[in-house]
Amino acid sequence: MLAQPVKQRLVIFSDDWGRHPSSCQHLAARLVKRYPVLWVNTIGMRAPSLNREDIGKALRKIRSWLGPKPPDSQDAAKQDHQVVVPPNMTVINPRMWPGFRTSWQKKLNARWVSQAVNAALGPRQAGEHRTVITTLPITADLIGRLDVDRWVYYCVDDFSVWPGLDGGVMREMESQQVVKADRLVAVSENLQQRLIELGGGESTLLTHGIDLDHWSGRKHQAADDARKAELAQQYFADLSGPILLFWGLIDPRLDLTWLQALSQAGLGNIVLIGPQQSPDASLASLPGVRMPGAAAYNDLPLLAQLADVLIMPYADLPVTRAMQPLKFKEYLATGKPVVARALPGIIDWHDASDLVNDQDAFVASVKHRLTHGVSDGQGIARQRLAMETWDHKATVFEQVICGPQA
Repeated sequence: MLAQPVKQRLVIFSDDWGRHPSSCQHLAARLVKRYPVLWVNTIGMRAPSLNREDIGKALRKIRSWLGPKPPDSQDAAKQDHQVVVPPNMTVINPRMWPGFRTSWQKKLNARWVSQAVNAALGPRQAGEHRTVITTLPITADLIGRLDVDRWVYYCVDDFSVWPGLDGGVMREMESQQVVKADRLVAVSENLQQRLIELGGGESTLLTHGIDLDHWSGRKHQAADDARKAELAQQYFADLSGPILLFWGLIDPRLDLTWLQALSQAGLGNIVLIGPQQSPDASLASLPGVRMPGAAAYNDLPLLAQLADVLIMPYADLPVTRAMQPLKFKEYLATGKPVVARALPGIIDWHDASDLVNDQDAFVASVKHRLTHGVSDGQGIARQRLAMETWDHKATVFEQVICGPQA
């Protein structure tokens, strides 16, 4: 880690703290041990609709705005769900209007959020240096409004092509942010190129990391046998035959034709674990497909142990070509066979898994791995994961965000 020449303080705009373990949250969990962090929960970038999930999210967010101000950081994120906030972190929930399409919406959000953040930051301490890290295009209008010294844009996805988002608005705001930010970090080479196309300059490539102890089962020994039995009953009850498992957001990025082909092949039970966000309506009716809902992060390694093959059937889309799925290295670390779409962000791991480009190869690879498991060569290739830990990634990230100005 770097020596700490100044009193560095971090302000982070990302997904709600503790909602799910994003890459930014993994990094922040390590950086907060050295630097005080103000974590800013924001509204989603997707325009809300009148479905049960969105209404529930809206009600939880409103409760977080209206609730009493917590006296310390340990309580700050517990207003709508139980999460653990580490020492040295404060979490705030500024009021926001659910939209950025018009100038008045942008101005209102910029005013509300900047007031809340500046109030939470308070007066500067002597020698204090403040750095903002944002993973969101919607913070573009805040640059110049906050009492901070540096802006770092940590680009984790191409939100202009995400299903359900207003792509034009996201692209416009991201273009402004890329030009104004002091430093740029991207999780894939495709996103690095995109930052250049948006008018940005040089960026640092920082691929996703992995918590090996969590995913390899070192934290999940015989004491977890009872929990595994409970999970088998909850997620795989009444299923006979192999389990072909996916976990993550179930949305239009999944390739329906691949899942149809896998279903027709009858190789096993296709279990898709995670929240649903407007997936194809016919997905749930495919023979052999089960969607039992989301699972806790701590339970996913145990569910992987109960599965036979882990699958990642993403479609070939602009949004998937830009991303580096966080779950991919998690899949590899479980020791289970992995069959996935050959996306640019994971192609370097072709020797550690089966990466395919068409549905016939997808089905054939799943069938092969059900019989033969992980090959010796794939097992050896996965040893590279030891150099991909979040601790290592956090060290590189710290050098970028906290190093001296050029």
